[in-house]
Amino acid sequence: MTADTAARGHQPEVVLVTGMSGAGKTTAARVLEDLDWFVVDNLPAQMIPALLELVGRAEGALPRVAIVTDIRGRGTQRTDLAAAVDEYLHQGVALRVLFLDAGDDMLVRRYESVRRPHPIQGEGTLLDGISAERAVLENLRHRADVVIDTSDLNVHELAREVRSAFAENGGDALRITVLSFGFKYGIPKDADHVADVRFLPNPHWVPHLRPFNGTDSEVADYVFQKPNASAFLDDYTRALATAVAGYLDEGRAFATVALGCTGGKHRSVAMSEELARRLRQATGVRVSVRHRDLGSE
Repeated sequence: MTADTAARGHQPEVVLVTGMSGAGKTTAARVLEDLDWFVVDNLPAQMIPALLELVGRAEGALPRVAIVTDIRGRGTQRTDLAAAVDEYLHQGVALRVLFLDAGDDMLVRRYESVRRPHPIQGEGTLLDGISAERAVLENLRHRADVVIDTSDLNVHELAREVRSAFAENGGDALRITVLSFGFKYGIPKDADHVADVRFLPNPHWVPHLRPFNGTDSEVADYVFQKPNASAFLDDYTRALATAVAGYLDEGRAFATVALGCTGGKHRSVAMSEELARRLRQATGVRVSVRHRDLGSE
């Protein structure tokens, strides 16, 4: 990253994800990607300057970049990593280092479970490779901004730690899509929750409402004039809030809630818009609305 690039105000936030092989870098990378970081995996240290230069030319299009790298390369790759970190910091790059670690016994068990050799053990044992890697990375671990010991963490717990450290404004990674649909076009195959709102009066049979859809106030007012519409959403929002809390604990990234009526034009659309509003208020997570079959009639 050149000084000229920084001066133009397009300097990205960069996190270098590194650490012991087998400590969870792949899981961390997936979490960062879900948090809208641009993730580049398995990048040799020698190529990081060129990548940052290209990112700088994107003129702010890639504001958050995560680079996953380690010492598994040959030759000077094993010593270039720490030197590269020093160079970037001297240049004023907004760089943080996430270092993932684990105890030797745990790393041995993980490698044995997948029946793979350590990338730098050569003709030696697994412990030889782990010890050599730990020695090379010792200085980098000491200068890391975030160190996570994954010895006693499962993948969900590790994901939670990474989100806590790198989610923007302390937010979470869960995104909920509220999807309206028409049963006559089929139930969405990717829905995690499906609700049938055909118990409500159908605006289709009201001549002056038929041309409108559920995003129009005329239709929404008609749907919600029945007390059971709001009563249903009260109960359904509470149920979904419980599910959302569980999704957050498990580190889930996406969930889809589908509401269906006959044609996906009136009732399901109005109910989906209101459900999304209530979910945002009740859970604080990001909720978007999509109307799959609106316009299909």
